[in-house]
Amino acid sequence: MDVYNCIKTKLAVREFKTDPVPDSLILRILQAGRWAPSSMNHQPWQFIVIKEKSVLESAVAIGEIRPFVATAPMAIVIVMDDYDRPLLDAGRVLQQMQLMAWSDGIGSCFVGIPEQNVPELKRFLKIPEHLDLISIMPFGFPSNKIEGLNKVRKPLSQLVHSEKFGEAYQL
Repeated sequence: MDVYNCIKTKLAVREFKTDPVPDSLILRILQAGRWAPSSMNHQPWQFIVIKEKSVLESAVAIGEIRPFVATAPMAIVIVMDDYDRPLLDAGRVLQQMQLMAWSDGIGSCFVGIPEQNVPELKRFLKIPEHLDLISIMPFGFPSNKIEGLNKVRKPLSQLVHSEKFGEAYQL
């Protein structure tokens, strides 16, 4: 799938088939994250791959994370060094992983973790105290329920300005 089509068609997936994600595709997703740009090439990320259903279910329960995450055949935990811009670089790595997955037919969805549950979830996953737990992103083949769905987006004329805010950009 070309990049433009991947970006244009990518949907958040919350319902997954039970089929396992092949290790070769997991590796491609991880490599896409590894190749993400980062501030000053700091590469502040660490990843935990969860394929064991009991571990994923426990993480979802402890973190009080959306239940659909536990229905995915695998998830990747995104952990970042605590430094100036962890969320900016986390967004870059998350997006690259999701686009790589989508281009291979694998769905995903960014999932936030309630802040009050992060310390206990970090202990469960044995994440060192000095690292930030950003997300547990589920991955899997989408159920057939998303076929034919389309994104609804505002027209560019409502989003793009010329030179200064409020000046219409001529498309």
